[in-house]
Amino acid sequence: FRRMLFRASTIEYADFQCPFWDKFFKEVEGPIRESYIKDGRVKLVYRDYAFLGDESIKAAEAARCAGDQNKFWEYHDYLFSHQNGENQGAFADANLKSFAKNLGLDENSFNQCLDVGKYTQAVKDSMAVGLKAGVKGTPKGFILKGNKLINTIDGAEPLATVTAKIEAALK
Repeated sequence: FRRMLFRASTIEYADFQCPFWDKFFKEVEGPIRESYIKDGRVKLVYRDYAFLGDESIKAAEAARCAGDQNKFWEYHDYLFSHQNGENQGAFADANLKSFAKNLGLDENSFNQCLDVGKYTQAVKDSMAVGLKAGVKGTPKGFILKGNKLINTIDGAEPLATVTAKIEAALK
């Protein structure tokens, strides 16, 4: 067992339907996770900011249901790789359940979690906290060192920009 000693953290607010977050996911988040999160220098905290409609809310709930089976990040990645426009049916319940099946999740447990709305309120609460923090769209991130705000990520910033901000926080 290796204890992680995080030197900084990023709190990222996202909407699984957001085309800007999709760009950020494909170009920035992967390299950041590989370079900073994996080795434990930076802690990544994901927060729901499901502002683009019903499918955003359901996708966020589904990711949390996957998290009940320790598959949040796999489901997160799967959602971003299966975006197809806002509220166009890509994240309809049947598709969300199919994604869980494709990832090898326990279908009965996942489906029950999604069907009863286990995380509906939690997703709404996350958005309310984001609004209070000044989030108006996604991606939006807060880079912290301890409890001190060091910098922000505003929109789909390029990898070099986000890397420089994280590096500054690590100093």
